[in-house]
Formats: sequence, C-alpha cells, structure tokens
Amino acid sequence: MTKDVALVLSSGGARGLAHIGAIEELEAQGYRITSIAGCSMGALVGGVYAAGKLKDFREWMKTIDRKKMLELTDFSLSLNHIVKGTRIIEAIMEFVPDMPIENMPIPYCAVATDLNSGHEVMFRRGSLFKAIRASISLPSFYEPVQIGNMTLIDGGVTNPLPLNRVARHKGDLLIGVDVSGHDYKTQTEIQHELAEKRKHSRSLSQQILNRLLPDSLDFNYYTMLSRASSLMIRQNSILMAKLMKPDVLVDIQMTRYGGFDYEKSEKIIAIGRQKTLQALNKYQKIQ
Repeated sequence: MTKDVALVLSSGGARGLAHIGAIEELEAQGYRITSIAGCSMGALVGGVYAAGKLKDFREWMKTIDRKKMLELTDFSLSLNHIVKGTRIIEAIMEFVPDMPIENMPIPYCAVATDLNSGHEVMFRRGSLFKAIRASISLPSFYEPVQIGNMTLIDGGVTNPLPLNRVARHKGDLLIGVDVSGHDYKTQTEIQHELAEKRKHSRSLSQQILNRLLPDSLDFNYYTMLSRASSLMIRQNSILMAKLMKPDVLVDIQMTRYGGFDYEKSEKIIAIGRQKTLQALNKYQKIQ
C-alpha cells in the first residue's frame, strides 16, 4: 500500500489548527506528504509545513493567549475591513522566512478568491507569505490583498477544500482534512442545557442576570451571519469531496471550538490527531 500523500487542508479559522495534528498523525503512521494544497488556515498550516517549520509554528501557538492575540491585531479604521493583518504575518515570519513557493521542497498551492472576477486564484509560484496573506483574508475582517487588478480575499469563499488543486504523483493517496464544518446542532443543545441551568440557579446574582438578559442572547445578528456563512462554505466543501472522491477524508466537525479560539491550540491539535487516526484506521481496514 502506497504511503505517498497528496494532502489538502481546508479553511476553518482556528479550527484549522487541527491540520497540525492531522499532519503529525500522518507522519507518525509512516505516510510521506509529497504535495500539499490549502485554503485560508489550511494554506497557512500547509505553507509552514512545506517550509519545514511546523514544529516551530506549533510551539509559537502555545504562547498565544487573548492578550497576545490583541497585541497581534492591528485594527484599522477602513470601511471594508477591521484588521490590517500585517502584524500576524510579520510575527510568523520571525521564525518562518519568506521564500519562493517554487523553491520549496514540497509542491505547494494556496487558494484565494478575486473579489472582482469571483474566480479562484491559485498561488504555485512567488512569495509564500503573499500567498498565505491573500488566502486568509477573511472578508470584512482582514484587509484584502491587492495584486494588479485583483482584490484578493479568503479562498474559502470559492474553494474551501481545494482537492482539485493539489499536485498529484503516480500512485499517491489523495487525503483531505476538512474542518470547515461546525456541529451547530450539538452546540445548540449544549447552550440550551446551560440556559436551563441558569434559569434554575439559586444564586442571587444569576437570578438578577436572568431578569436583565434576554433568553436569546446567544442568537444575534453576528451569530446568524457567521452561521449562514459557515453553512455555505460547508456545503461547498461537501460538494468538492463528492466530485473529487479523496481516498481518505478526515471530516472534523467541532462543537466547542470556533473560528477565533486560537488560544486553545493544543486541544484543537489533539482533535486533529484523533480524527485523522480514526480515518486512517477505517481506510486501512477496507484495503
């Protein structure tokens, strides 16, 4: 059975830290990643891995807490984005030097979206960090990247699981890791249970809060827009998996961790390892 892998990593914000665990488990099981493609957080993790700096990146992520995330957030007064996105890239470049993609030891592709044409834009050559910065440009949050006549935003808008963009080699396995989904049903059930506990709490302070705060506090304009966007991205990744039929699909739908939970990296990485091992075991049983 071949051990060469063409690996594809999806978008998913902080949930994409599970990609680190997926890569570590693949290597632990003796697989060799011979090419990689990614979108958004998948482009970041995949690019750092292809540059040979994944261990350094994981160690750096251990230092991230809410205070440091705030320090790395360069807020902007622009009308089309909240954060410039320069500080985070510069921080990573301190231990992952920029390099031409074509000179990297592993063939790599990052996917972004041109807001003007609506088309995918693939980076297979040129600056690694320009490719990553374009691919992670979450609409309205990070500043879009201007390259020529293109206004580049997050690749997850057009191709959140770019199984059709990874370089292939004869006899390799196509493996996709999809963290674009979120288990909203289970999350809603958990929130409902917590709300019921708060209602029946004997704490005086909690009873006062129950009277002051609406029952639907967790469901607002932000959560509705965020969930709607997530569902659309999820459907696109499902369709891509049906179209390309990867040999192994590691489907990771999380309940407790969202797109901005970067300070919980170790727990998210552990989930990535666990889910990848389960998917590999299932694949090996049918071979």
